[in-house]
Amino acid sequence: MTFISAEFLLLFSITAVLVGVCKDKKKRQLILLLASYVFYAYWDVRFLALLVLQTFISYSVALVIEGTDDCKKRKRYCAFGVAVLLGILGFFKYFNFFVSSIQNILGHEFEIWHIILPVGISFYTFQAISYMIDVYRGTTPVCREFYKVSLYISFFPQLVAGPIVRADDFLPQLERNHDIKISNVEAGVQIFMVGLLKKVVIADRLAVCVDAVFALPSEYDAASIICAVAAYSMQIYCDFSGYSDMAIGVARFFGYDLCRNFNMPYISKNPTEFWKRWHISLSLWLQNYLYISLGGNRRGIYRQYLNLMITMVLGGLWHGADWTFVLWGLMHGIALVVHKIFLKYKGKCQLSFRNEVLKKTVNIISVFATYCFVCIGWIFFRAESVGQAFVILKRIITCAGGIHYIYSFTIIYGLLLVLCHLYGVWKNNGQGMYPILKLDRFWSKVVVCVVLGLILVFSYQGDNAFVYFQF
Repeated sequence: MTFISAEFLLLFSITAVLVGVCKDKKKRQLILLLASYVFYAYWDVRFLALLVLQTFISYSVALVIEGTDDCKKRKRYCAFGVAVLLGILGFFKYFNFFVSSIQNILGHEFEIWHIILPVGISFYTFQAISYMIDVYRGTTPVCREFYKVSLYISFFPQLVAGPIVRADDFLPQLERNHDIKISNVEAGVQIFMVGLLKKVVIADRLAVCVDAVFALPSEYDAASIICAVAAYSMQIYCDFSGYSDMAIGVARFFGYDLCRNFNMPYISKNPTEFWKRWHISLSLWLQNYLYISLGGNRRGIYRQYLNLMITMVLGGLWHGADWTFVLWGLMHGIALVVHKIFLKYKGKCQLSFRNEVLKKTVNIISVFATYCFVCIGWIFFRAESVGQAFVILKRIITCAGGIHYIYSFTIIYGLLLVLCHLYGVWKNNGQGMYPILKLDRFWSKVVVCVVLGLILVFSYQGDNAFVYFQF
């Protein structure tokens, strides 16, 4: 069940009516929990048991940690809970990957299980882990109501593709009774519409070019491949941020606030800024629960660089069980280390530009260079294999000839995204925003109708799943 389906519309409508009619806080939350389980079970009812199991483990371990005063025991209990949840994630997500890698090394094939990847397991596992760690660190009080922890981990708007929500952001919201208010409905619907526009009008149309070129990269010329890579950079951004917008919109409808997941990432001037703007909830999770746990920057500069590399490589592997994702993470790890070294050198040499024109020129060049680097990384992220990624890079570098396919929508949507980013830079000081309109005004209603018309007229009719469902 996806947000773009009749089944979801039915589930959402029934849930909205029941929540609206019911006035009791606990019953409302139980209705949302039931809707979340129905939403997830629709994918495959067998996976619902896995979701409940992981929730129970997180809930139980957190209670044990809270009930123990001995610091060493608390740490052991937390480590045990994290290991169990990571073991479950590793089995379902990486079993086939590691076995196939061993087969390639040994040069011998043998019978293996073909494990089906439960949708959204990477996201809700990280939420379950973060809850235990937060209770262990004392930053989040333990929650003794199982249904509240269950709702936190399985809240259906963000269950299968994020944003990755922290317990200290979501659990306090459960202490309030959320009425369905007109202001939340108006905001939620508009945010959802923006996400829907990104997905079905932009991302799905760009996928036509991307899928064609990446299927047979050796047949297309360099210009067409560059066009496809640029199209993919826009596709994955609009696809994933579109899902996040829809999730945030649905949650806002019911009165819940989810964290922003994207903040105009393609205006970043360096890799560090990019990861503060792209998939923000994952970046913060990796920083708070992996990088800091490894030691962060507390054990010297070289250990900090190593911790950055480990964090990004594991972050790449989190995205998928393939060497392409490992290399993608490694690339970004190296880039982050290089940027740290540059900042250190810049501080020692006191490099700065006082001339405003020169400063703006350098910023523009930095944005373009960062975008080009990110696009090179997207080649590995999207390619079917490491070999295919290097074929694509080679054909770009050598200006290879072949089929000429410049997809017009790449140019159209590229210009549109540039204008939107420029508007964000001008209007909101370089920060992204949701254009929430007050619907009691005539022109606001006209704008909403125009957006609806664009969605209905220009939405791609093919069947394209959300990119991050595979993770």
